[in-house]
Amino acid sequence: MQQTNEFLAEQAKKIRIGIIEGVYRAASGHPGGSLSIADVMAYLYFEEMNVSPEKPKDLTRDRFVLSKGHAAPALYSTLANRGYFPVEHLKTLRQIDSNLQGHPDMKGTPGVDMTTGSLGLGISAACGMALSGKISNDSYRVYAVLGDGECEEGQVWEAAMFASHYKLDNLCAFVDYNGLQIDGPVADVIGPAPFKEKFEAFGWNVIEINGHDFDEIRSAASKARKCKGKPTAVIMKTVKGRGVSFMENQVSWHGSAPKEDQYKLALEELGA
Repeated sequence: MQQTNEFLAEQAKKIRIGIIEGVYRAASGHPGGSLSIADVMAYLYFEEMNVSPEKPKDLTRDRFVLSKGHAAPALYSTLANRGYFPVEHLKTLRQIDSNLQGHPDMKGTPGVDMTTGSLGLGISAACGMALSGKISNDSYRVYAVLGDGECEEGQVWEAAMFASHYKLDNLCAFVDYNGLQIDGPVADVIGPAPFKEKFEAFGWNVIEINGHDFDEIRSAASKARKCKGKPTAVIMKTVKGRGVSFMENQVSWHGSAPKEDQYKLALEELGA
């Protein structure tokens, strides 16, 4: 069901607040690349995907794979706000008795469809899920989110080749193109751009969007559903640390937790 952009923006805000809450309480984690995908996560879980917290293992559900598994705070906050577990539980991120590990665990966390962490593996698993759906003639779709730095992994392009070969038009991969990774600007490390031309060369349908614009996200998802015979890659231009002024476009926030004063300022900026 299509939601209003205002509703989605409110969900994205809640997701960002949960990200900051979890990372602060854990005193570790990856806020930058989690904040940059909050908008697409809000869109997927609150409008696009056929999922239900009451039936997290329903065989007809759409699947989601967070290939950039270090952005787990974004996935956990999304699942909590969608009703898979209490929002209050986000405060236990990375703690010894918590099922919210530093990377997603499909065996321990409700709503997680695939365990991820090692970069490149998630998109391969998503391809397997999509192929399974094709073989079984099931109607579910598979969505994945990759990092731009993750796309330096050779396995990402093996998966891209696989998806095209098997015409996985039930697969839609969103690339979080925020331009920064743990070692600095992606272009300076091992620049994987141009994404559009590369995915097209591997046989994908490619759409470029502003990853913080719900109309553009919605349009891309619609085009992906209508595309037949090809998987779709949505290249999202995003801002790392989006929503928290002092984290935006700062590589230092790739894997750093805020101190108490920073935590309070972040929540204030997010309107908590």
